[in-house]
Amino acid sequence: MPQQTNPSIADAGQHVLTHVTNRIGFIELARPQALNALTTAMVRAMQSALDAWRDDPEVLAVLVHTRHPRAFCAGGDIRFLYESHRAGDQAAIDTFFVEEYRLNHTIFSYPKPYIALMNGVVMGGGMGISQGAHRTGGLRVVDGTTRLAMPETRIGLFPDVGMGWFLARTPGALGRYLAVTGEAIDAASALYAGLADVYIDGDAQPGLVNALQTEPFMSGEDIVKRIRRAANTETQTGTQTQTQNEAKAECGLAVARAWIDRHFSRPTVAEILTSLETTQGAAKGAESEWAEQIVGVLHERSPLSMAVSLEVVSRAEGSMSDVLRRDLDLTRSSFAQGDVVEGIRARIIDKDNHPHWRFARIEDVPPAEVEAMFRSPWSIAEHPLRMLGA
Repeated sequence: MPQQTNPSIADAGQHVLTHVTNRIGFIELARPQALNALTTAMVRAMQSALDAWRDDPEVLAVLVHTRHPRAFCAGGDIRFLYESHRAGDQAAIDTFFVEEYRLNHTIFSYPKPYIALMNGVVMGGGMGISQGAHRTGGLRVVDGTTRLAMPETRIGLFPDVGMGWFLARTPGALGRYLAVTGEAIDAASALYAGLADVYIDGDAQPGLVNALQTEPFMSGEDIVKRIRRAANTETQTGTQTQTQNEAKAECGLAVARAWIDRHFSRPTVAEILTSLETTQGAAKGAESEWAEQIVGVLHERSPLSMAVSLEVVSRAEGSMSDVLRRDLDLTRSSFAQGDVVEGIRARIIDKDNHPHWRFARIEDVPPAEVEAMFRSPWSIAEHPLRMLGA
């Protein structure tokens, strides 16, 4: 039986550091050897801090960050999930996702400003512990190193942690494009897509954190205003720094926006692929070259996962709690009848990069199989996330 790697609660104390300074609750991610990938223990440590600070009048806002430059958070500990599946430990898999999604909902509905300083890699679960900041009156801060992605179709999963809700609310077909391709975007594209709020250069962020620990604040709103001032000051005084609007207008998503909308607004992945292949075969130009690149990306992804991911965005018009409950249902079906075990094996464990997907081509995926992935194994009354609010 494979040895499981889930750290103990004691380990979480080393990997998630929490303290209150100057009426701000600080959560520091400190597992750099794993790019701050989240374990069950780390999720619990974050949940415990947020629960303790929710009604504490001496905590005006919460800030989550890391001191490690490579990654804010690269996602969940998928190696642990793979090993749990191999060991037949479904309870460990369920526990991780239930507690992670409960944390995502806590952040999304938090009554105080929640601020995420997102540097380096921000993927999967890292998006889940940062995107909800926007709904709290807080901020999602990016810098020049930030790379955001929901790359789940690469390993046979889908954009979970409630990200369907956010992707469904991006302009045009951007959310559908990001969900299906799993492509990473930089800070300017994140701002353009509405997946980030302000840009502050990484070199300036340690000074900002120090200022937040020393300057007087009367409210959470004052703390948010102080961070916005730091972002505005940088754009006005930086000799080579573009304004945020200029950077957004020239970013990769903005340049490709018309193409993304044209192809990814189509109702199915098969139709998206056909549309891209038609453009790829047209006279050579910027759009045909882009289409050729994206066709190559789609051929590397799990066909079943791409179909499911498109549906995840299409079905995300309801509440965040509904989205997270659906995400939990999909984790069960992804491990039971989807491609995620094979995807993790090929990309993470054996690293042969030759996954044997359940369906070889997107055209081979029956709509009934996609629909079956969304069936919940729980009744409404028994669902582990039934108690989530709106």
